[in-house]
Amino acid sequence: MTKPAKPARRSHAEAREQAINQIIDIATEEFVEKGLAGARIDEIAGKATKRKIYYYFGGKDELYRAVLERAYRRVRDSESGVDIEAGSAVDALRRLIEHDVRYHSQHPELVRLVMNENIHRAEHLKQIEDLPTGNRRVIEILAAIIARGEAEGSFRPGLDPIELHMNMTALSFYNVSNQFTFSHNFGVDMSSPEAVDRRASQVADIIIAWVTRKD
Repeated sequence: MTKPAKPARRSHAEAREQAINQIIDIATEEFVEKGLAGARIDEIAGKATKRKIYYYFGGKDELYRAVLERAYRRVRDSESGVDIEAGSAVDALRRLIEHDVRYHSQHPELVRLVMNENIHRAEHLKQIEDLPTGNRRVIEILAAIIARGEAEGSFRPGLDPIELHMNMTALSFYNVSNQFTFSHNFGVDMSSPEAVDRRASQVADIIIAWVTRKD
């Protein structure tokens, strides 16, 4: 009988990447729950190892920045995967808006991290090289959609892709950042799949009504 083939051994680079991601996973939970000030390396190290943390990151602040960087990179990567070519510019924008609403709802850690970093006045974001460049990918995507919408005659002229991104993010963000207080005050379910789908459609309707308005 032929012996089953042994699984391929991971390369050193693959093992390193896996170790780093495991630490960042654990650290993300700690920073989301307690913020930068309240998080403790010892708590994170209880599920990883302190030696690995200091080896790969150097300390708590560096680890926190790695957590932030990955969170931003993942949302930008997800947006780059949205099909903006099919259909009209309105169709493309709707897909991207609904994607953003769902992504924020599925990744509340991103919202909590951004809220925490705003408390620190973006002190740590400013220390992450190339982060603004990576974040501008979504602006380039929106600029392309706007140009197409103007050429098709469906978008009003003069739209700013940064303002468009700001409005999309604000409406996507609120559904997560305020879900507990809003739900308590008004008895509204904001987290079920049905509620998120409804909110995604509403946000798209709001934004599209704005970009297609004729003055």
